[in-house]
Amino acid sequence: MAETSSTARTSNFNNGSPIANLAPDHLFTILLLLPIESILSFAMTCKKFRYLASCNSLWESICRRDWGPTAVDALKSSFHGDEDHQLLPWIRLYKQVSQLDSVCCYKLSDPDSDLLLPSPRASHSLNFVSGCLVLFGGGCEGGRHVDDTWAAYIGDNSRRMLKWQKIHSGIPSGRFGHTCVAIDNYLVLFGGINDRGNRHSDTWVGQVAFHENVGISLSWRLLDVGSIAPAPRGAHAACCISNRKMVIHGGIGWNGVRLGDTWVLELSENLCFGTWHEIVSHSSPPARSGHSLTCIGGTRTILFGGRGLGYDVLNDIWLLDVSEDYSKWVEIFYELQSIPAGVSLPRVGHSATCILGGRLLIHGGEDSQRHRKDDFWVLDISAISLERMQPARLSSKRLLANMWRRVKAKGYKPKSRSFHRASVDNSGRYLYVYGGMVDGAVQPAESSGLGFDGELFLVELVLQL
Repeated sequence: MAETSSTARTSNFNNGSPIANLAPDHLFTILLLLPIESILSFAMTCKKFRYLASCNSLWESICRRDWGPTAVDALKSSFHGDEDHQLLPWIRLYKQVSQLDSVCCYKLSDPDSDLLLPSPRASHSLNFVSGCLVLFGGGCEGGRHVDDTWAAYIGDNSRRMLKWQKIHSGIPSGRFGHTCVAIDNYLVLFGGINDRGNRHSDTWVGQVAFHENVGISLSWRLLDVGSIAPAPRGAHAACCISNRKMVIHGGIGWNGVRLGDTWVLELSENLCFGTWHEIVSHSSPPARSGHSLTCIGGTRTILFGGRGLGYDVLNDIWLLDVSEDYSKWVEIFYELQSIPAGVSLPRVGHSATCILGGRLLIHGGEDSQRHRKDDFWVLDISAISLERMQPARLSSKRLLANMWRRVKAKGYKPKSRSFHRASVDNSGRYLYVYGGMVDGAVQPAESSGLGFDGELFLVELVLQL
């Protein structure tokens, strides 16, 4: 009986397992449903599966799945016309993005040129939309707000010296500490503070278009949101989720009170009106300002840092998932022992941008002693899902050991800064950073020695293609 069973098993093996008899297209469909670890394990089973699992077209589809089609199409477009890169090695590219360890900085603005340039500022907004960088508002020397709007076309040439165009609209009114997110070819702006200390709670929509002959156009209009809206504030954080919603959290309200509420703006199909509603979660981040809120895909956002109620600078991480059925905040715990010695991770006024691969690139900011930073960090929580985020599991060193990774910076060395703004292009590979507070020469009337910066520089993810 045992011999008969053994013979049957051998016969089945020689005939091939059912999965081995599937057509490659069907196998691709199955593989695209699996996590990367399972795909790599599948490739180790036999030569046939190793060949299928290393196919360039499969890995391009995996990149589209994990990075989004916009990023992949933008990457392919950036190599268009380059014969050496007509066929990208997607499996190698995926590995390099996952293990990113360095960036290269390039200076894109020249204050000594004859070109018209935006004035130095901080706490402004900077967005990449319709192939353009759009800069609005901010605070400048003397505690005054600025009310100008600037735009520069980038297109496919990421390293070009940008030619800024000043856009005269008169609206929205001047402010700093506001938030502005990009949705399709539109900008959605909320809140901010003017130089009289007034907090705003208005919501604006701006349509951005680039025309070959006349340049960049931007038209703003006040959005109809009905009678319910978040309280007036500035220095809050915001991001776009699901390509149609804006999430805001915290900030500084009336009388300098720090806030800890979370609101979602749902926009109509034609962006003519919107509806605000507050998210109430059993646990939620403490009140703060100067923090970051970044979408990492779909309806998931990451909150990091900021200044709390006791004026302390924070280093906690929270994940918010907004869905049709529920919305909840979950804190992600990690051990500071995994951070290199001598590094101060808590910070406020930093930038946190979702780059190629769905990870956060954090730059700059300042600590509780107001020491400004020039470092770059990758924050990676891709291995953590909401279902696994239980306190007992989150204490696992293995799970969180690689969550923080310091990134080396090559090329041009920008100044240490805080309350700057950063925006990434469609590929997720090129990050534009403008302005912020920097350490300046101490003047008799300025004992703090602080200055406002008007520099624009580019941060490129270093990938060997």
